[in-house]
Amino acid sequence: MLVNKDCINALEDIKAKSIDLIYLDPPFYTQKKQKQKTRDNSKEYSFDDSWESIEDYRNYITERLKICKTLLKDTGSIFLHCDKAASHHLRIALDEVFGYSNFQSEIIWTYRRWSNSRRGLLNSHQVIFFYSKTKKYKFNPMYQDYSPTTNLDQIFQERVRNEHGKSAYKKDGEKAVLIEKKKGVPLSDVWEIPYLNPKAKERVGYPTQKPILLLERIIELASDENDTVMDPFCGSGTTLVAAKLLKRKFIGMDISKDAIELSKERLENPIKSESALLKKGIDSYQNQSPEIAEYLKKINAYPVQRNKGIDGFMRDGDDIKPVPIKIQRHGESIKDAQDSLLKACIKNDFQTKILISTETNEDSFLEEDNLYIFNKSNLKIEQLTNLI
Repeated sequence: MLVNKDCINALEDIKAKSIDLIYLDPPFYTQKKQKQKTRDNSKEYSFDDSWESIEDYRNYITERLKICKTLLKDTGSIFLHCDKAASHHLRIALDEVFGYSNFQSEIIWTYRRWSNSRRGLLNSHQVIFFYSKTKKYKFNPMYQDYSPTTNLDQIFQERVRNEHGKSAYKKDGEKAVLIEKKKGVPLSDVWEIPYLNPKAKERVGYPTQKPILLLERIIELASDENDTVMDPFCGSGTTLVAAKLLKRKFIGMDISKDAIELSKERLENPIKSESALLKKGIDSYQNQSPEIAEYLKKINAYPVQRNKGIDGFMRDGDDIKPVPIKIQRHGESIKDAQDSLLKACIKNDFQTKILISTETNEDSFLEEDNLYIFNKSNLKIEQLTNLI
């Protein structure tokens, strides 16, 4: 069900104790108008996130939280999404409405974003508060793989508290008592899920759009198939699409007619961007051979993992300089190595390029291409630092 109303009015039409899970992604108190255009620039979506005061904003959210609580089943939960602008105020509001004892988790959604020139630390996370209505809330445990540094043979050994209150292995005589099986490490409250990049097929041009993968995790964690999921600020409809894909019923509300129409379109044709990071892990992006990686470290170069012709960029202290560097591979001719580097630099006007040769004995400079070629065996780090 989709409702084109301010949720304060739409919520009053929902039956009490009929909802299993509520997710809210309300305005964040950014004090500015949020707007974004579709990829083809044919349409702009926007909403106003300006408030007279923080008290006005907190009262707005609190009033809606109170109604949400009456709609939740006793086994239900609520997830409220926010950021640093007002998260501390919303945590207090949730405590007042749902009770401090029903606070379950402060989930940190972390992601990597392009850097900017803003003074201060780069903002790379948002917060999702997880509260239950009662202690009987529904929860489906999820697990992650163990860290590569984990000693797995010890994982299967049962532990007990010794006379000093410290953890110790339980033993039957001289042998450790084993546990039959393990599912992995319980899901933590820090979730690294990629932000939707500008070219993602899932992106629809709605400001503050969240990835389906994030909502799927929340829905799987706190609901079952055929349960009812509600989003009072549905925006582009991500929660509803995730619920549909996971075979849940859904109710979405938004005061914007454009948002409701967009949600309808996405529900008719759900598109979800898969994450290679989540599927393969961060190590899958480490494409450099140990030999190349070690040499880049030796010459103080910043490694590049996803460019066939460039192995890294030179550093000047802590600064990464726009000086690409490539190391000739075994079996690769110097001409092929040179062409590979130059081809990778076609779209960028790099003033200096460096090729480290494993074959040629003499250093050289190709003036036309601003390309320096150095022999690996005779190279001194000073030769590189003088170029940057």
